[in-house]
Amino acid sequence: MNPGIKRVVIEKVEGNRWSEKTDALAVEEPLEIQIGFVQHGERIHKAVSITMRTPGNDAELALGFLFAEGLLDSSKDVLSVESVGKPDPETGRRNTLSIELADGLIPDFKTLERNFYTTSSCGVCGKSSLDALQILCPALPPDPLMVSSEVIHSLPSTLRAAQAVFDQTGGLHASALFDNEGNLLTLREDVGRHNALDKVIGAEFVAHRIPLSSRILLVSGRVSFELVQKTVRAGIPLLAAVGAPSSLAVETAQRFGLTLLGFVREGKFNLYAGGQRIADG
Repeated sequence: MNPGIKRVVIEKVEGNRWSEKTDALAVEEPLEIQIGFVQHGERIHKAVSITMRTPGNDAELALGFLFAEGLLDSSKDVLSVESVGKPDPETGRRNTLSIELADGLIPDFKTLERNFYTTSSCGVCGKSSLDALQILCPALPPDPLMVSSEVIHSLPSTLRAAQAVFDQTGGLHASALFDNEGNLLTLREDVGRHNALDKVIGAEFVAHRIPLSSRILLVSGRVSFELVQKTVRAGIPLLAAVGAPSSLAVETAQRFGLTLLGFVREGKFNLYAGGQRIADG
């Protein structure tokens, strides 16, 4: 059974007719991410994040998150990934993941704290967010990616056709990587937009394919600064979204040389930054 789906009995109302049905829900459960590292000869374990996620691809989620936040740079930084803690009495799942870091690697928790405070909705100005990202990664290097508008138009239908869990629940976001011909390469789903992208980045991190300098990223919802941050960190040159970008997302894309497209649906899209990668633009 898919761990991302839970079936429940509901009452379905159509007009004035009531009937009992079984409905499929997208599962949402907490995942605690811990890291273990050696300091002063002692291995220490520290919790760095708790996120509400859809179970499945948890290791990718954790590794993608840690890479995007600058705590990891290479898969060589990781000794092991293990589910720990007490199993959930209902599902049997362990909702804590421990990432053991290589000896000699001590994470910079100030990086994590800086990124957290500057990307949270806590009134910190956009300039601080951009400065924090500038420290984490420079502008995207030159890349050979060129994409036609015809390929861009084809992406949403390809994504939608591959969303297996969404088909059953209707309650998940998706992130997907494509090549410049519109071929789907990697797809992940989650109740959280950021989690779906972290899972994609984590999958590519494990496969030693980062930076993703020849890839297109499509996300199923709107685009926030955080999604642009993760995209830039992974070296992806083109981010397309079915929904709208925020003002800071656009400003960040322009500053870092990212091609940013919004409202990619129904044969249309808006170009907000980086038009040089659209072949027929």
